[in-house]
Amino acid sequence: MEDVPLHIMLTALVFLLILSGFFSLSETSMMAINRYRLRHLAKQGHRGARLTVKLLENTDRLLGVILLGNNLLNTASATLVAVIIATFFAHDDFALLIGTIAVTFAILIFSEITPKVIAAAYPERIALAASYVLTPLLAICYPIVWFVNLFVSGLLILFRLKPKKGELEQKISTEELKTLVLEGGHFIQHKHQSMLLNLFDLETITVDDVIVPRSQIEAIDLNADDDVIHTQLLTCHHTRLPIYRERMDNIVGIVHVRKVLNQMQGGKITAATLEKVMRAPYFIPSGTSLFSQLQLFQENQKRVGLVVDEYGEWMGLVTLEDIIEEIIGEFTTQAPTQTSTFLKQEDGGIIVEGSTLLRELNRKLSFQFPLDGPKTLNGLILEYFEDIPEAGTGLNIAGYPMEIIQTKNRVVKTVKIFPVSTETEAKNLE
Repeated sequence: MEDVPLHIMLTALVFLLILSGFFSLSETSMMAINRYRLRHLAKQGHRGARLTVKLLENTDRLLGVILLGNNLLNTASATLVAVIIATFFAHDDFALLIGTIAVTFAILIFSEITPKVIAAAYPERIALAASYVLTPLLAICYPIVWFVNLFVSGLLILFRLKPKKGELEQKISTEELKTLVLEGGHFIQHKHQSMLLNLFDLETITVDDVIVPRSQIEAIDLNADDDVIHTQLLTCHHTRLPIYRERMDNIVGIVHVRKVLNQMQGGKITAATLEKVMRAPYFIPSGTSLFSQLQLFQENQKRVGLVVDEYGEWMGLVTLEDIIEEIIGEFTTQAPTQTSTFLKQEDGGIIVEGSTLLRELNRKLSFQFPLDGPKTLNGLILEYFEDIPEAGTGLNIAGYPMEIIQTKNRVVKTVKIFPVSTETEAKNLE
């Protein structure tokens, strides 16, 4: 080595540091690359993506060849520096110390930190290019990598750290997927983003959250006079109506108004006509998730279901349209019989019916009422007081000041919600 000029040795040192930097680039980019985008590129036929996917299928082999090359080159660099010092500085201890510090600094800056920072910033671009080099290199060095991994596997088994098959695969939870959709706002239209997020929520929302209460349901009594039935059908605001006998608890069927009108043939609609065209009622247990109910509606070819509690009592009904509106937003007009109307006042307050669903208040007025308890504003107020409040009573729930306007038949009929201060609104958002 004494006959080799110093500039050639330094050139060789720089070359070794660059090669070591390549392996550092490859390691970080391979571990940081987006696996889902990688699979997408592979399906589109990108050769580099296919090679990268194949390399990542055996992470132990990939890391084995990368670290083998990286450590060999770093060791060679340190040895070359030692040879340079021994040749040109006659084994001077101080020169050896300075050389050791210098080569360590050079390896850290040029072969480790800088390449890894670059690879973390551009993982896809670097990993796809590196795969063309690493694939043949792994084939050449496979016997050495296999031998080294024998010891690695033995240690992992000894310490009971050996991952099971499938554990190394990247899995994503629903919450993580929601975060991806939220962060992808620049690439997804706002309306589409909202629909996707609503789809994720269908698992946590139940039929109780979108139910139309019995008190707001139009229904027909088969024991009523034919004139009353005829008039009720001609003036109803819905396409499907529940049919009962004598009392609302005794539901005997569901009728499609259009089919009934087709049976008129110039005459009156009678109870006998209704019994011919009505279908058997379809009951839904309380607490059923909207996602499950959407599938059940599809499987049973139903559009309307009657929700019953654990005692078999009829609570209200849910329609297919109610579930679809939870996904895409409202698209139907509101019937006059429904009372979930918001009246804004001059002072900024809002008059709200007590039967209004809390989910509807949160969605339409951007409130933050808790949804893990009662489903309606009336239920939330009754839970708060544990009694029936009188008109004029003031209260504050979840940071929202309100006043009871009217109570009737043991329920809160009307409530005024006052405007919330900016500080309180900020606390609610937290």
